[in-house]
Amino acid sequence: MHELIAGRRSVRGYDADATISADVLTEILEAGRWAPTWGRMQPVRFIVGVRGDATFTGLTEILTRGNAGWAPASAALVLVCTTTQADDEKARTYSAVDVGLAVSQMILQAASSGYNGHPMAGFDPDAARERFAIPDDHRPLVLLGIGRIADPSTVAPEIRERDERPRTRLPLREVAFAERWGNPRAPDDPTVGEQG
Repeated sequence: MHELIAGRRSVRGYDADATISADVLTEILEAGRWAPTWGRMQPVRFIVGVRGDATFTGLTEILTRGNAGWAPASAALVLVCTTTQADDEKARTYSAVDVGLAVSQMILQAASSGYNGHPMAGFDPDAARERFAIPDDHRPLVLLGIGRIADPSTVAPEIRERDERPRTRLPLREVAFAERWGNPRAPDDPTVGEQG
């Protein structure tokens, strides 16, 4: 697995003094823009704030309690939106997939530039709609924090404890099947997927 993927984690302990250049932020947004898109729809839109500007302030105001304590230390916040396509179920489903692909690529691009990307669902979508005049045919789906990881000794103990927890996932044998649901892809190799 590529080191950017293997090392990816959603950190909360950001350096509140770190900044991000316009060029690096543009590269991150371009990574999202060039993500795969179903049916060439390209439904993903971004509302982009850099710490200190009005958009960033507005984005911090829509955070819910769990994220309000750490996310304002991000160097940038990006609200990722997509089309609602209310009368087209397939388009509505795959527009959400497009958001996931865009966010994933943005996180990896951020990591390649020395930043951490943390996707959040902990924000008020109705407040986002009102604050940023998001049209009715679009919906805010993910808020992405982008920042530099702080020295652990400088962050609150509860944030440091969460950031230092081991990163785990289900073993591959529990998520990759062959022939039928629940049948591990490589049943003859009991070590497949043992690592989290």
